[in-house]
Amino acid sequence: MAGIVEAVSQRGTHRFSKQPRMWIRLLAGLGVEGDAHLGTTVQHRSRVARDPMQPNLRQVHLLHRELLETLRDQGFVIGPGDIGENILTGDVDLLGLPTGAVLRIGETAEIRVTGLRNPCVQLDRFKPGLMKATLDRDAEGNLIRKAGVMAVVLTGGEVRPGDAIKIILPPGPHGRLLPV
Repeated sequence: MAGIVEAVSQRGTHRFSKQPRMWIRLLAGLGVEGDAHLGTTVQHRSRVARDPMQPNLRQVHLLHRELLETLRDQGFVIGPGDIGENILTGDVDLLGLPTGAVLRIGETAEIRVTGLRNPCVQLDRFKPGLMKATLDRDAEGNLIRKAGVMAVVLTGGEVRPGDAIKIILPPGPHGRLLPV
């Protein structure tokens, strides 16, 4: 299974959107070099307020290009980095990955998927109605979160648009992704 990096983004301050870059550098155990969410402990402000010592399971945010296409069909024009992702992917079923899946990106970088991004009210502050557009229900009425996945960096390296993404599944049975 393989996909591609469509875009990369980073921002050194706590702002909702991230700035598209020509490349980003992933640092093992920390996240994206120069990004506000870099660190071994949680960096998201709401989570820091609850417990600043909890581990940072949200070092890298990945979003699938296909969601942006779906949102565009619903009237939302959103570009790379606009909703806070570090890596925009193509041809990767991010939401279908199991917890613990490893993504090998480019020549050396490896990240481990930790869970789903939980859409929050910041999406609506960016564009009214966007939060609802990133949520759905399955046939049984269970909530489906579509705003991407979070990961931790196992092996550092540079990541650029056009880099290949190789998926390495963990041994089964596979656990479904939960919000982190």
